[in-house]
Amino acid sequence: MCRNIKPLFNFEPPVTEDEIRAASLQFVRKVSGFNQPSKANEAAFLAAVDEIAAVTRTLLQSLETNAPAKNREEEAAKARARSAQRFSP
Repeated sequence: MCRNIKPLFNFEPPVTEDEIRAASLQFVRKVSGFNQPSKANEAAFLAAVDEIAAVTRTLLQSLETNAPAKNREEEAAKARARSAQRFSP
């Protein structure tokens, strides 16, 4: 999985449209191999991002859990600590 795509489900505050769009863009970039598509492929690239964002939104709205929502700041701090440990000399 692309390291830049983060889990979006069960967070407080809930996921934003910008976060869904960013994850969708990263997915399409990874799958297509394009960071920036050519003009010939731009329409297909952007349509794919829109479709994946819509499917992701639908998925997130339909998921259910009994687990308490995770705190974004706490999860970000844990990720920074893991990163520091992984990349420290």
